Amino acid sequence: MNKLFQQQIKEEKDVLLVAKPDRRLLSKVPDKEGVRTNLDRRQVKDNEGSSDISNLIEHEKMGRRYLVNYDVSIEYVSADKKVTCHGKGTDISTTGMLIEVPHEVAQDLSHASQIKLRFIITPGSMPEGYEMKVNIAAKYIRFDKNADGKTLCGVAFLESLAQYATKKKNWYMLSVAAFFLFFISACILLMRAESVLYFKFNKILYMYSIIAATFLLTRYLFGSFYRPVPIDKDFTPGVTIIVPCFNEEQWIQRTISGCINQDYPIDKLEVIVVDDCSNDQSFKKIKEIVEELKIKEQRYDIENRVYCVRQEVNAGKREALAKGTLMAKHELIVFVDSDSFLDPFAIRNIVQPFKDTKMGGVSGRTDVANTYTNALTKMQAVRYFIAFRIIKAAESYFDAVTCLSGPLSCYRKDLIVKHMDAWLNQRFWGAKATFGDDRSMTNFILRENRTGYQDTAICNTIVPNTYRIFLKQQMRWKRSWLRESLIAAVFMWKKEPFMALSFYMGVLVPLLAPLIVLYNLIYIPLTHRVFPLTFIIGICLMALLMSMAQLFLRKSSTWIYGLWFCLYYEAVLLWQMPIAWFTFWKTTWGTRMTPADLAELLKKNSKKQERA
Repeated sequence: MNKLFQQQIKEEKDVLLVAKPDRRLLSKVPDKEGVRTNLDRRQVKDNEGSSDISNLIEHEKMGRRYLVNYDVSIEYVSADKKVTCHGKGTDISTTGMLIEVPHEVAQDLSHASQIKLRFIITPGSMPEGYEMKVNIAAKYIRFDKNADGKTLCGVAFLESLAQYATKKKNWYMLSVAAFFLFFISACILLMRAESVLYFKFNKILYMYSIIAATFLLTRYLFGSFYRPVPIDKDFTPGVTIIVPCFNEEQWIQRTISGCINQDYPIDKLEVIVVDDCSNDQSFKKIKEIVEELKIKEQRYDIENRVYCVRQEVNAGKREALAKGTLMAKHELIVFVDSDSFLDPFAIRNIVQPFKDTKMGGVSGRTDVANTYTNALTKMQAVRYFIAFRIIKAAESYFDAVTCLSGPLSCYRKDLIVKHMDAWLNQRFWGAKATFGDDRSMTNFILRENRTGYQDTAICNTIVPNTYRIFLKQQMRWKRSWLRESLIAAVFMWKKEPFMALSFYMGVLVPLLAPLIVLYNLIYIPLTHRVFPLTFIIGICLMALLMSMAQLFLRKSSTWIYGLWFCLYYEAVLLWQMPIAWFTFWKTTWGTRMTPADLAELLKKNSKKQERA
């Protein structure tokens, strides 16, 4: 039965960044003895000569190397002679490149007075925003032979690729994006001014238009005011990372490695992986990576810092998270999904807001790991970025983030324990809640505490790359959103007035959206013979606003897919909302074989056999 289910949800191969392997499995973990820290290793100093964690993080990101396969045109001057030849780029960072060249060319480059490189950074081979044609000056560093006997020449760029991108393309991207953001906002405001003028002719329709525009523009406005909490390198509370796993054999080892490979004090970080009785090779993979870490990285005390446990029966994600929480020895609990990969500085960043003793939970930023797989994943990459950098950032401005997302979120342990029974036994209209664990726990925390968002705490997650799985995921999310929004509506009025008003507008707008679309695109044209030009322009402006925000903030070529997402939302995703109204009681995940999904599949197969 599981094979049948897997065939039904078969996905295409994901395209991910390929980082150059480090000889150490835990290259970012500080020395156990504390003799040398990552700051010492990289010799990063601020302007006054003191160690600076922010500079370390920036320096480390610039030095990250990615395996590539670029055709490189090399132009150099040696012995007053200009020579042009070709090589093959094998790995790259923002500061330099390793190029496969003939041995004699490598020798010439070692004496060259000038070196010029031309190559194309293809989408997906480096982080978003770097895809471009490059014509950059470089200097020779060294050359060596690899195991295959090929000559590899290392060069350093005279300016970083980030600096090069700023000079070459970022200035006009920012200018164009800024212009359109202003123009779009002005158009939306003018259109809503028209709604005020004609309000008396259709009070309900124009009231909805005013509310929707106000909600949208204020989110972007307050999102622009947001700033992450800066790092205090001396603030390192104890952290336990809980990774719930169910049928995640493909990614779980990478997830565990990312969780333990953190720039964080060894004695203040532990990882607990709870396998929820997977029926694939997940638990075997978990044990393999844990044993490998114990053997190869003994000096990092893996024996007492990484634990794996297995539930005897498939009890559900909440039960797995609860089991790990009760085992945890530290005061902060970080939940990480089993297909999400932490940045080496994610934990150091996500704990910073907890310097505020009233902060109960914090969400990190989730980027898409498989962005460049296809159009669907690119569309989701834009949506994720806007959802976190704009929507959650705006909520965090008022200390009231309404969903501490599953891929990366942090809570005070005492608060999880306090609400654990209610969380595990949550029922809605008689049905047991089996998903939406992140929104549900957020609601428990948000009733009496603050919740925040830390944009600098980054993880990358795998998103669906087929529409079949994507639609199932979105339906599950809409059901949990509907349930938890109705629950939050009971207490959100107690929060800061503007945040409370924004929340209720945010609930009202998507609930009524299907009716509004039907009214404008079907009823008005049929009954009044009027083409809904204004409504269509409004949709296009909202789509362009998302795309321009992505371009302005991330400078990525994926910005165009923001338009596609908004149009796809209006044509397809919007109509999942009415279905969610009447199927909120369903407990199936749709994206993996939980007991509820198995029961549903068996039921469908029985009906097919009866009809046959």
